[in-house]
Amino acid sequence: MPDPTPKVRSLPLHRSCPFDPPDEYKQLRAEEPVSRVRFADGQEGWLLTKFEDVKSFLLDSRFSSNRNIAARTRHTYEKPKLPAGAMVSMDPPEHTRYRRMLAGQFTTRRVRALEPRIAGYVSQQLDEMEKAGPGVDLVETFALPVPSLVICDLLGVPARDRHDFQAWAQTVLNVDLPIEQVQRAKERLFSFITELVREKARHPRNDIISGLLHSPAEDRLTEEEIIGVSVLLLIAGHESTSNMLGIGAYALMRHPKELAKLQAEPSLIDNAVEELLRYLSIVHLEFIRTATEEVEFAGHLIRPGETVKGSMVSANRDPDRYPDPDVLDLTREDVHHLTFGHGIHQCIAQQLARMEMRVAFSLLFTRFPTLRPAIAPQDVRFKDDSVAYGVKELPVTWDTAAV
Repeated sequence: MPDPTPKVRSLPLHRSCPFDPPDEYKQLRAEEPVSRVRFADGQEGWLLTKFEDVKSFLLDSRFSSNRNIAARTRHTYEKPKLPAGAMVSMDPPEHTRYRRMLAGQFTTRRVRALEPRIAGYVSQQLDEMEKAGPGVDLVETFALPVPSLVICDLLGVPARDRHDFQAWAQTVLNVDLPIEQVQRAKERLFSFITELVREKARHPRNDIISGLLHSPAEDRLTEEEIIGVSVLLLIAGHESTSNMLGIGAYALMRHPKELAKLQAEPSLIDNAVEELLRYLSIVHLEFIRTATEEVEFAGHLIRPGETVKGSMVSANRDPDRYPDPDVLDLTREDVHHLTFGHGIHQCIAQQLARMEMRVAFSLLFTRFPTLRPAIAPQDVRFKDDSVAYGVKELPVTWDTAAV
């Protein structure tokens, strides 16, 4: 029978180790894997912490992805209405339409064809690092520019504008800033993309936005929908990957034995990327769904309208799924994870993100084999205030004779 009076707790947020999930998840997985929580806006809901529970939850059509009806996980102010094209907040059949339109842009074959271009952008930024010399910020010079240049290329955004949209995106994703500041950044971002979309309607190029604008009439999205989708792709296409490049490189530098394995055996890179994705789980505020009907889940009764959070960071450290889950092991077998989601909302550009990480980590540690942080661990600042976790900046150094 469902438990009628579970204890209500706050969402776990405190990390003792910057690479590990909040401390409380370990206890919850062992003692209360489906727990009652109070969200930031005062609403009560549910928290799932086990791998199999989170995976099943993401496949369950009785839970809606519509964020307009979900509780707030961090902000306390009223949730602004999501724009047209926000497919991450849609359910079928509306979501299916968008997914079908975009799926062909991110096929494995198409992503593989991008590898030389991605390698060119990586090499360009490594040249900038070497020119700047030891003490350069890895985030500003490498982790941010590489995915930004790639997504600019794909969407047809002028690369000269990347600093503007990087700043706007970081503000939009910051969960601790005043709503007025977030709204101003969002308005500037949407205004920028609106002008870009209208320019491509007049003068199409070989890019994703032009492709959406000039697709067959029966499938074509409206201008408003294309603007919304383009904003989503622009933010998702650089912000998550840039954070993975920054904190992933830092994690490798802080685990020199694992880095040495990769440097000795470069063919480990595919598995290394998957293990880093599992170990770091940087999109730490997902996954949020709302029950559309009464659901009995793992012995608990979830009522219609209640918000449920499936914790990716906890699921990816579940000892029932992974031996020694808190250990970074680049040779780990069966490293399947939930970092890109599961089910119909699985990240549509995950193969592009993987390609960027494979190329970037390989070339970074080949070019700078003695790369290491230039500041003490206690001085590294982390993005606890952002939807995507990472390092805010990371000064690095290396033995110049080794370059």
